[in-house]
Amino acid sequence: MSVKYSEQVRRNLATPQEVADFLGIPEATLRQWRYQRKGPDFGMVGRHVRYDWKDVESYWKQQKQQCGGAAR
Repeated sequence: MSVKYSEQVRRNLATPQEVADFLGIPEATLRQWRYQRKGPDFGMVGRHVRYDWKDVESYWKQQKQQCGGAAR
């Protein structure tokens, strides 16, 4: 099975920039959330912050539920 260059193969771990792009927020917001212990769970690989996509998606689902799941 070949994968076209334009198709993204998602990894289990995401960088802060990937998560920020997914959520549509600035990367600086994620940095603030980590400092404030808000937002999706994250881990460290050495000095590098990584997010598990399962945690990011879980966080997103919680946010949708808190807002009633509807765009305003």
